[in-house]
Amino acid sequence: MRRRSIAALAAALTMAPLLAAGAQGQRAEAAEPGGGAAPPSLDAPPALAASLFHEAPPSADAPSPGQAPRVEGVDLDTVTIPELQVRMRHGSLTSTALTRAYLRRIKAVDPKIDAVLRTSPTALRQAAASDVRHRRGTTRGPLDGIPVLLKDNVNTRDMPTTAGSLALAGKPPGADAVLVQRLRAAGAVILGKTNMSEWANFRAAKPTSGWSAVGGQTHNPYVLDRNPCGSSSGSAAALAASLAQVAIGTETDGSIVCPAGMNGVVGHKPSLGLVSQKGVVPISAEQDTAGPMARNVTDVALTLSVLSGLSGNSRPSGISAPSGTSGPSGRDTAPAARTADAARLTDAALRPAALRGKRIGLWRLPSLGADVDALMTRTAARLRAAGAQVVEVTPPYQDRLAELEFPALLSEFHRDVDAYLATRQGPRDLAGLIDFNRTHAAERTCFAGQELFEQALAAPATTDPGYRAMRAELKDLSRRSIDETLAAHHLDAIASPTNPPAWTTDCARGDNDVIPSSTPAAVAGYPSLSVPAGFVGELPVGLLLMSGDHRDAELLSLGAAVEHRLDARRAPRYLPTSPPAVSRSH
Repeated sequence: MRRRSIAALAAALTMAPLLAAGAQGQRAEAAEPGGGAAPPSLDAPPALAASLFHEAPPSADAPSPGQAPRVEGVDLDTVTIPELQVRMRHGSLTSTALTRAYLRRIKAVDPKIDAVLRTSPTALRQAAASDVRHRRGTTRGPLDGIPVLLKDNVNTRDMPTTAGSLALAGKPPGADAVLVQRLRAAGAVILGKTNMSEWANFRAAKPTSGWSAVGGQTHNPYVLDRNPCGSSSGSAAALAASLAQVAIGTETDGSIVCPAGMNGVVGHKPSLGLVSQKGVVPISAEQDTAGPMARNVTDVALTLSVLSGLSGNSRPSGISAPSGTSGPSGRDTAPAARTADAARLTDAALRPAALRGKRIGLWRLPSLGADVDALMTRTAARLRAAGAQVVEVTPPYQDRLAELEFPALLSEFHRDVDAYLATRQGPRDLAGLIDFNRTHAAERTCFAGQELFEQALAAPATTDPGYRAMRAELKDLSRRSIDETLAAHHLDAIASPTNPPAWTTDCARGDNDVIPSSTPAAVAGYPSLSVPAGFVGELPVGLLLMSGDHRDAELLSLGAAVEHRLDARRAPRYLPTSPPAVSRSH
């Protein structure tokens, strides 16, 4: 089963580095004490924050944006989860030390980029509990003790969940989202919440990505006057700046993969339904999904195994395993098959030769500019040199998809946001939300419009035959656009540029983001994965890989091979603006 192969991929990606590095781990002199005062919300005044951390205020030797982030000799910018687990298993690193390092870095670096809204008041207590499990040898899997940031549209019972809107800035939700329950059950440290484009960029006709009334404007860490793209902007920018090991984003169309590409990190939009959307602020149940983001494919794959419930220790009580992973007793029905899958996927995902014989269709998208097209030419050459066969393709039906998608989303947003608002304090429906924005000036400080809200309020209901025909055609054409292209050229995946170079952030103009590469997989509910491809000047560009329905494991395996071959990520330099050669806005 494909669901099982994701778990096997996660096991493979975990075990290979563990086996390689296991003999090198050395026990530390003494683990840090676990408890201590929990860090405050970042909303607290700086002096209060420093006192509550029980640490000295930032000093001259505090981490600076351009300085390599390190803890106990570990480079946080390049380390993977399996490497961290080796160190925690052997006692040379604790989750408490790792969590403190990320909290210190957030305090020192985040004021430049405004990616993190708040830190969890229980982060250090979560880390201390993980340290106890590591000492006892009762860890819950590869995410145990790993700090994770959540996009601020994912419900958390102990922190506000606002979708960037002041309308939801009051009492937190009554329960965690299912994906948060899974992360907690797996032992992950919920580090805090990231800023996002308000209402996931589904409020105004000309929004500015990365801006919300709650968090202000998030900046691209590579060039600070440039945009971070998409609604998962804070999650991607935080990862680029090494403010957490993993972050969670959400996507309706492009809002995981475009921020990942534009901030030089990895982002995976899973197949629709693989990750539960219960407790996540919606746009459309027909396209929405949460997904993992990290600085490498290995960490993304491990996080997906937890988010999807395929990791054995990621299921809280009352949440069943996905179909195909276990029998009625809850026991694995085919351990030998899983072991074989793990061996196969270890070879496929971790060896450079994994690209040999793979067939990749390159969808160039020259509309993204000559510099991006030249980068795609160089990328194709490097993949061919590694043994892949790259052929040029153009998936069909794209104009029709662009024509139908937005009207369908309007109807779905009205239905789904009304259902979500009924679970929260504040406006109880979309009409109430529109009224709230009209009477709160802070909601209009970057852009005033709420045209999409108003259009959604007037859109046909999802029971309307015209809407139903539209969504059925969208589903059919989007799937055919990928399936027919894969079949016609015997492809393992379709590749395209994820994004243009980041445009300048401008509230008056709004985004400059006509980026068609994410649409086929987003509308079809198929998986897509962005990995760093290179740079145009100082600005990162991603390579977007997409494949067929629920082929997430195969796509992650291929993505690991592509990532290894391209080796394109480098840490940001936090430049205030771009040099003149790349100062244009596309």
